[in-house]
Amino acid sequence: MFKFAYLVFLWGLLLLPVFGVLFWSRLNWKKKAIARFGNDALVNRLMPDRSNTRVKLKFFLMALAWLALVVGLADPQIGSRYEEVKRKGVDLVIALDVSNSMLAQDIRPSRLERAKQAIVRLIDRLGDDRLAVVIFAGEAHLQLPFTADYAAARLFVSGVSTENITTQGTAVGAAIELGVQSLPQSTQRNRAIIVISDGENHEDDAREAARLAREKGIYVHAIGIGSENGAPIPITFESGSKGYLTDESGTTVISRMNPSILAEVAREGGGKFIQASNSDVGLELLFDHINSMQKAELGSKAFTDYEDRFQYFLGFALLVMLIELLLPERRSAFSKRVDLFQKTKEQEA
Repeated sequence: MFKFAYLVFLWGLLLLPVFGVLFWSRLNWKKKAIARFGNDALVNRLMPDRSNTRVKLKFFLMALAWLALVVGLADPQIGSRYEEVKRKGVDLVIALDVSNSMLAQDIRPSRLERAKQAIVRLIDRLGDDRLAVVIFAGEAHLQLPFTADYAAARLFVSGVSTENITTQGTAVGAAIELGVQSLPQSTQRNRAIIVISDGENHEDDAREAARLAREKGIYVHAIGIGSENGAPIPITFESGSKGYLTDESGTTVISRMNPSILAEVAREGGGKFIQASNSDVGLELLFDHINSMQKAELGSKAFTDYEDRFQYFLGFALLVMLIELLLPERRSAFSKRVDLFQKTKEQEA
């Protein structure tokens, strides 16, 4: 791999044609001035040491030195080592479901608490990344604007509860739309939204929201938290006693995770769907997947170590200038004796 460290110096190459025009103009002017004294035979007798060839050779050497000097100042570099590319930071939105169904305990200690624990563990892994948190139930709110302050992020996540939003439901589409609005619009970083939800009581067109997000270059992933067998939803009554949510007929409500809608959201958003379990929510696995996608987009290898080569060009330029300096414009006595074009008296006869 080859590159110049300072491309601006290469503009100096444009002076070479200018030097050429000035040189030939001076040569023609000098030729006309000498012609005023007489023809070539007379001028050669009056100026036997004159050499147009040496003048041209000296100009060629100076032009060559200028070329090497300009290239040397631009500092040509050669890549000498391949290395795996390091990922850039990710702009990540966690969209967390805080509806009452997230209190079900088929995922211990509860769906919501287990999701919060997974988010905190993920925050501990973040490096050059920025995080925002959107919470949603029947509507969506921005709980944490984009930040790289991971201590603040842990504090905000720990404070999330089902009481943050009173309107019940599972507005996944609204959460995705709010996440898209929260993400920086002009960035070289990868952008992704991770929806964590049980997918129950789905209300809006989440698939369309995910598709529109993908058109803007934002990947939408989903984690289904809960079990398809479901579990009752614990509640605290006004008397302070605890029980489970019931319907109008007094039957205990069983909340079941709906994987189909979340899988469709991930598919439309160009992302991945993971179903959580008691042993692993899958958030860290999904973050690793985002990193691997990013590296694939950037390319697997890159030149990371370049060696300078300017010293060779500058050294060559100094050598050529020294030769030009030592080369006289007039012919030496030796060169006059070795004249291949001088006619002998026998030839003239």
